[in-house]
Amino acid sequence: MSRPSDAQDRFADDGAVVNPRLGPLEWLRWGWRTLTSMRTALLLLLALAVAAVPGSLIPQNSSDPNGVIQYRQDNPGLAKVVDAIQGFDVYTSFWFSAIYLLLFISLIGCVVPRLKHHWRAMRKAPPRTPSRFTKLPASSSVQLPGLTVAEAVDAGERVLKGARYRTARYGDSVSAERGYLRETGNLLFHSALVGVLVAVFVGGGFTYTGQKILVTGDTFVNGQTQYDSLNPGRFFGDDSLAPYALKLDRLDVTYEQRNLDALGQPLDYTAHVTTTVPGQAPKDATIKVNSPLDVQGTSVFLLGNGYAPHITVRNADGSVAFSQTVPFRPTDSKMTSLGVVKVPDTTDEAKQIGMIGFLYPTAAERTDGSFVSIFPSVGTQSLLSMQVYVGDVGLDAGTPKNVYELDTAGMKQVMGIKDPLQLKVGETRTLPDGLGTVTLDGITRYAALDIHHDPSQGVVALFVALAVIGLIASLLIPRRRMWIKVREDGDGVLVEYAGLARGDDPGLVRAVAELERDHRAALPAAAREPAPV
Repeated sequence: MSRPSDAQDRFADDGAVVNPRLGPLEWLRWGWRTLTSMRTALLLLLALAVAAVPGSLIPQNSSDPNGVIQYRQDNPGLAKVVDAIQGFDVYTSFWFSAIYLLLFISLIGCVVPRLKHHWRAMRKAPPRTPSRFTKLPASSSVQLPGLTVAEAVDAGERVLKGARYRTARYGDSVSAERGYLRETGNLLFHSALVGVLVAVFVGGGFTYTGQKILVTGDTFVNGQTQYDSLNPGRFFGDDSLAPYALKLDRLDVTYEQRNLDALGQPLDYTAHVTTTVPGQAPKDATIKVNSPLDVQGTSVFLLGNGYAPHITVRNADGSVAFSQTVPFRPTDSKMTSLGVVKVPDTTDEAKQIGMIGFLYPTAAERTDGSFVSIFPSVGTQSLLSMQVYVGDVGLDAGTPKNVYELDTAGMKQVMGIKDPLQLKVGETRTLPDGLGTVTLDGITRYAALDIHHDPSQGVVALFVALAVIGLIASLLIPRRRMWIKVREDGDGVLVEYAGLARGDDPGLVRAVAELERDHRAALPAAAREPAPV
């Protein structure tokens, strides 16, 4: 690029060029131009993709609160570091939000000026015809006898318009341009990215995600108090939950039984449910792992399953102190499950009962006397083994407690690993020290459900589709300028053809040849063949 005629350099005493000093306004202008450049936008988009990776590797409070609890237990030291960088809330963390906001500003600052420039370019006439076609990357010429200049130019203009070129006539030449849809597609792609960011940001405020463990036969009503955990968006209100009820009728699980190498591996999960919406008749539906149920604008996902034994604890006088179905958490592929039973309502408040239980769906005894589950289905070999403690179970303090943990500090163990309380379905065992009895009434299944509501899904899908359309258009549509110039030459005319592409266009030479062919085909028959040289 040539320097302006009035440009002046500043020199130091040693002859070196001294760059001008930038004031605050110039630094702001430089920062804005850097931020709104396409290169910066691409780097921020890459940074956003990289920043989202920890969210898929570390359990998140918004989608897997139980996984976060387990992660804290398994990695107490590392969990402090993850907490410090908001690793359990990646998508709402300050650093992810900063990248998100910078990308949003960068895209807007990049797209808006280009939209203005593109609009002006589309309204302008094609550029004037170059004087020398031989300097262009693709050109050709032909002498045609018995033809006037006006006839050749008129035919050229008709051919170019028929090929959907925008044309302008400059004297004895035609200038044509086509391919603005390429830039339109490019702008559509980047505008759609802005739309995705806006839709995700705004829609995230109305999004909520909740988890519920639903035991077979129980009914879930879509209310805040019904969720085991609920993570609402910033715009969530009391009326954000659509009214409906969901009853788990049964949960079918199919296990591998033929292949010994994969014995007991799950093949299929199917939850059979009944949905009830106000003003409508109940409907039967199914939920599979990769096939959620859509009801009242929410998506119900089947995340997992487990066993929930029904346990009844009676006091020494025969009164019922506890009778509930308690979900147990699976700990291995054979569905060996861990659960905690807390019985605060005993006749003696100082002797509240806490039990840590291990459920073996198909129990087999080892040589050391311990048990292991050899198959994940329950049956006649199912066994519940529990360690029993007496003392304060911690429910009277009013502070939230993990349902899968029992704080045994300050409690007395009355039945331990060597002499556990072992029950089969239908059996009753007596507790020591006159504490009463425990009965295993039955074992049923439960489904771990994730209920998600995101009103922006349709809008995001629309913008993603527009982005794909824009990307295809920007990649496949060539941006070309074509020219036809005619001048008198003896008894006929000399017609010159030329083409210029914006960017790489391997078909440009072929396009100029096709233009020459089509132009000659549009001429009178006597003038179609070139004059002899």
